[in-house]
Amino acid sequence: MEVTRSGVKLHAEVTGPENGPPVVFANSLGTTLHLWDPILPHLPGGLRIIRYDKRGHGRSDVPDGPYTMGQLVSDAEAVCNAADVKDALFVGLSVGGMIAQGLAVKRPELIRALVLSNTAAKIGNPKLWQDRIDAVRTHGMTGIADNVMQRWFGRNFYGTPDMAPWQVMLQATPAEGYAGVCAAIAGTDFYTPTAGLRIPTLGIAGSEDRGTPPDLVRETIDLIPGAQFVLMRRVGHLPCVEAPEEYAAHLTSFMTVVGHI
Repeated sequence: MEVTRSGVKLHAEVTGPENGPPVVFANSLGTTLHLWDPILPHLPGGLRIIRYDKRGHGRSDVPDGPYTMGQLVSDAEAVCNAADVKDALFVGLSVGGMIAQGLAVKRPELIRALVLSNTAAKIGNPKLWQDRIDAVRTHGMTGIADNVMQRWFGRNFYGTPDMAPWQVMLQATPAEGYAGVCAAIAGTDFYTPTAGLRIPTLGIAGSEDRGTPPDLVRETIDLIPGAQFVLMRRVGHLPCVEAPEEYAAHLTSFMTVVGHI
């Protein structure tokens, strides 16, 4: 499915029955919608799965940056509208989790429950992200790849053959798109709006996540009354890659608890 918003074409994929419980996935910086491939075989049957590539990533357009979080949230909204999504479980990882928070505030009727994975209401600071943008512009995606891999993966996964396709995915990300989303993250502080959410929420953190450490994730999850929190051991920033069966089990359990399945 191609969705166009304000002249930007967004690539999305929708699978499963039209009347199935909808689950929308928003992936992290430097990845495509295929980030979620490892967990799909472990999810219950009958779900309507909606995945998409952020602007500047995968098969979506790469408009000139910098981007804003408002644009990324509106892109997600456009994908949900095009897929006729209502009362979805929205799963967002890293910047995808920031998008999830923004969309839940803007369009709460679209989302019946949230999964905020390896994310926070505010990630890093403007200098950190400007340094990342400068590194990409100077050295390209290949030049930053190993540093990113060390932030993404735990010590049991980093450097193994299984890591290789994820490094290829990162290196294939357009530098302009990567830098554009870095700028959006740098300008985002959702502490106040996220504290106003009253949506069933599950937080997921990885014990070896160097990008969004568990305490940072927990701090954000604690803003939302009644939210649940899960710490996955021996994984980093992308636990859906390192431990897909366990990650899918957490999603399935949460969907059951909130009555989504």
